[in-house]
Amino acid sequence: MQARDWTQLRRAEYAMPDEGAIAAFLSRAPYGYLATSLDDQPFLHVSLFWFDAPHRRIYFHGARTGRTLENLQRNPRVCFSVAEIGRLIPAARASDFENEYASVIAFGRARLVEAAEEKRAALQALLDKHFPGLRPGTDYQPITEAELTRTNVYAVEIDAWSGKERWAPE
Repeated sequence: MQARDWTQLRRAEYAMPDEGAIAAFLSRAPYGYLATSLDDQPFLHVSLFWFDAPHRRIYFHGARTGRTLENLQRNPRVCFSVAEIGRLIPAARASDFENEYASVIAFGRARLVEAAEEKRAALQALLDKHFPGLRPGTDYQPITEAELTRTNVYAVEIDAWSGKERWAPE
C-alpha cells in the first residue's frame, strides 16, 4: 500500500507559489493550532509559536504537565496549522459566497526540548517575535532558570508542508 501524501492540495491553483512563501507565512503568523492524537481521539492546542526557518522547525511552549505533554509522549506525530482570513465576499447566490484566505499545514514529529540552551533560545525568539520593540535586560528581566524549569518547550520537526491562498480581485 502506497503512503498517502497529506500535503496534496485538492485545488492546485490555490497553492502558495513556493516554499519561501510558506516559510514567510509561518514566520509572520501570530499563533497556530497543534493537532495531536491519543487513542483515536484528536486534540487541538492553540499557541503562540516561533518558526525557526533555517532548521524548518516550529517552537512553542506550555505547562510542565497536561494533555499536550501526555499526548506527545505517547504519539509524537502532529499536524500544525496557521491561517488568516481576508475579505468575506457576498454573491447573488448563497452557494457562491466566498472568502479570501491563506493557510499553511505542516506535518512532523514533536519533541520536548531538553537542552537548556535550545530551550532558552526558543523562548527568547518567541519573545522577540511577539514583542520586537522590547529588549531583555532593558525592558524586562531576562529569562530565568526558574522560568526554564517550570515551562515546557516543544519543537516540531517538519517533515512535509503545504500552503494555499486565495485572494479575490478588488
